[in-house]
Amino acid sequence: MKYLLRHTTRYDYSSAVTLSHNEARLLPRVLPWQEICNTQLEISPSPIRLRERADFFGNRVCYFSLQELHSSLEVTAESEITTSARPLPSQEQDMPWEMASAQTREGLQLDQDGLAARLMLLDSDFIQHHPLLAEFALESFQPGRSLVESIHCLNQRIFNEFTYDPEHTTIATPILDVLASRRGVCQDFAHLSIGCLRSLGLAARYVSGYMETLPPPGQPKLQGADATHAWLAVYLPNWGWLEIDPTNGCLPDERYIILGWGRDFADVTPLKGVMNGGGNDLLSVAVDVTPLPLPKAPTVNTLTQSQSQSQTL
Repeated sequence: MKYLLRHTTRYDYSSAVTLSHNEARLLPRVLPWQEICNTQLEISPSPIRLRERADFFGNRVCYFSLQELHSSLEVTAESEITTSARPLPSQEQDMPWEMASAQTREGLQLDQDGLAARLMLLDSDFIQHHPLLAEFALESFQPGRSLVESIHCLNQRIFNEFTYDPEHTTIATPILDVLASRRGVCQDFAHLSIGCLRSLGLAARYVSGYMETLPPPGQPKLQGADATHAWLAVYLPNWGWLEIDPTNGCLPDERYIILGWGRDFADVTPLKGVMNGGGNDLLSVAVDVTPLPLPKAPTVNTLTQSQSQSQTL
């Protein structure tokens, strides 16, 4: 699949801002199944300083600062992205979940994924280990059950047993409240799933990005009607990271675009910063994930040698 991704964030301030320093995580990662090209970052007013770096997790971060008086800030990121199918583990690469938990906690693998997995076992700002999370997860992670089968079961249970409700939670809602109410949004379900897995000694990371959404039948797609999305990836020893989406009860495919990943939402906030002045601000966000036509395959000349020669006479 090929997409044009456009993400605009705008702040309108109640009083003028004299100085601001910001970090934007709005440029998608380059991955084996995700090719990025024609990336542009537009900032208004124009920053006095702008530079890109990779953060601790390898996400693309743009730092910029404004030192002129301004009453609004608008940041637009635009990229062309070509996605392909993610790899999936084979049955031979699977193992009982207890064995996977032991291998992850003991840190037997010293490659890049194995070392990263150790970090994704720890508590973070929004996710802490808890016996109630382990208890909920153990309904899916039965003794001796395979890791992949258990992960699929947990993914489906959250999808079936929880209600998507954007009015019920905020960024600060604890995951134990989400577990008790059985309500939340994609960010809540990703945090909850990660908390369940970490409470069993399994490594999981928060994934931020986008997915293509379709309008109701017979209705046009509204500009700016898409949104950021959140899911997670679970570490499988000797294989890598398996993505799951409990909000939709599926495995992410070519429709999913990865922006970045970290321990939880705090590590991949799209735009954050500090400023002097401003007062109350009004935030608006518009996201478009627009499918683009893939390049046509080159035409194959099927003429035989004799036919080709006759046309050149």
